[in-house]
Amino acid sequence: MRRPAELLRFTRGERWVHRTTAILMGICLVTAAFLYIDLLSQLVGRRAIVEWIHVIAGICLPVPALIGIASKAFRADAQILNRFTRADWKWLRARYRKDGTLPIGKFNAGQKLNANFQIGAILIMLGTGLVMRFANHWPISYRTGATFVHDWMAYAILAVVVGHMWMATHDPHALRGMRTGYVPTSWAEREHNAWVAREVARTASNPAEQRPTKTG
Repeated sequence: MRRPAELLRFTRGERWVHRTTAILMGICLVTAAFLYIDLLSQLVGRRAIVEWIHVIAGICLPVPALIGIASKAFRADAQILNRFTRADWKWLRARYRKDGTLPIGKFNAGQKLNANFQIGAILIMLGTGLVMRFANHWPISYRTGATFVHDWMAYAILAVVVGHMWMATHDPHALRGMRTGYVPTSWAEREHNAWVAREVARTASNPAEQRPTKTG
C-alpha cells in the first residue's frame, strides 16, 4: 500500500479551538501579570479595565472547546486524549521515545497529560476566579481558599504553558501540524506509528482526504 507524503492531523475546526484557547490563555496570563506584579501594575493607568479584560477572557476560556464539541473530529480527539493505554505508560518510562518501536496513537502520554491538566486548570481557574470577582456573595473562608488556589494554579499553568511552547518550538513538524493541519508521514511514523497505520488505511479508501503534492 502506497503511503501519502503527508497526513491530515488536525482539521480547521480543531486548529481554531487550539488557537482561540491559546489566545485567551495568553490574555489571562498577561493581564494577571499586570495585576499582580507591582512593577507592571505601575505601568497601568486604569487597573479596572485590565481586571475586566482578565475576567472576560477567563470566562470565555471554556467557550472554544464547548463550540468544538460540534466537530466530529474534535470529539474523536477528546476521547483519545481521555484514555491512557499500555503504550502510554511504556512511553512515560521509556528512555528513547522517538525510534518508532512503541505503538503510540495520535497523541503520546505527554500530550494527553498536558491536555487534561489544561482542561482541569481552566475549570478550577474559572470557579475560583468567579468566587474572587463576586466576593461579596461568598463566606470569607471561600474567598481566602479561592484566592490561594487561583494564585498557585496560575504559576502551575504558566510553567506548563512555557514547557508546551518550548516543546512546540523544538518540534517543527508538530508545530506545522497545528499551523496547517498536515504533518509528514515520515515524522508521524517515528512519533505516532499506530496512528499512521490507521490513517494510511483510512485515507487509502478515501483519496479525497489526501493532500495534493506539488510537482515540478
